[in-house]
Amino acid sequence: MNKTELLNKLARDNGERLLLARALDKLELARQRNIPACTGFLSPQERVSVENLLNACGHPRHLFFGGYEGAERTVCAFLPDWQEAEDWQGDGESCPVRALRCTWSGGQKLTHRDFLGSILGMGLDREKVGDLLVADGCCDVLALEEVADFLVFHMEQAGRVKLKCSPLPLDRLEPPAVETRTIRDTVSSLRLDAMAASGFSLSRGKAADLIASGRVQLNHRECVKPDHAVAQGDVLSCRGLGKCVLTEVGGPSKKGRILIVLERYV
Repeated sequence: MNKTELLNKLARDNGERLLLARALDKLELARQRNIPACTGFLSPQERVSVENLLNACGHPRHLFFGGYEGAERTVCAFLPDWQEAEDWQGDGESCPVRALRCTWSGGQKLTHRDFLGSILGMGLDREKVGDLLVADGCCDVLALEEVADFLVFHMEQAGRVKLKCSPLPLDRLEPPAVETRTIRDTVSSLRLDAMAASGFSLSRGKAADLIASGRVQLNHRECVKPDHAVAQGDVLSCRGLGKCVLTEVGGPSKKGRILIVLERYV
């Protein structure tokens, strides 16, 4: 299947077509020149699109990396035959992911939106920047090497708060601990509306309405079918309500219902 056929088959709109075309260009660069090549930072939704593309291409050598384990936004790196993933991540020349730490004084509370607004306000594309790890008095910013120095020298404030920024080794990143709440429930089936109802404490009817309105995503893609099957390991998210993961599907209860365990992010 050539490039045009792949894009026609996989892309749902012009934006996704451009994303996949750029990923294919990086894949071809890695193959033809036998060097590592890398996309910009991908959102979880974009990563799913690229993963579907790679499945259609026969699973070429690649890895997703966002600077630390569990990163939400990641680059996709296509690796040559001579390079292993561990070597790529530890190679400052091959791996383009960099980190910087922004600090401020005065006790003001800054948010993810404050930092993202400051970065985009400098004219940078979102794909140039990865996760923004905001804590009390500091924010660790993941960025591509090509813009990291620019951010260090020119990111002077977020909101109305003055910042001091400096480079940070990736192994000194301090990602916040992920907090979840375990939900144990029984359902009549593994339908999406049943999972959403359990995970977000909704009635089955309310869950179905949210799904039909396009507010629910399954594995980072919008799903408007309440009867869509959900499997163990699938990620559900609902705009305004958060995210949960179906971590366990057990056997039937005495009443014939299915035992499930969900982890809801809090």
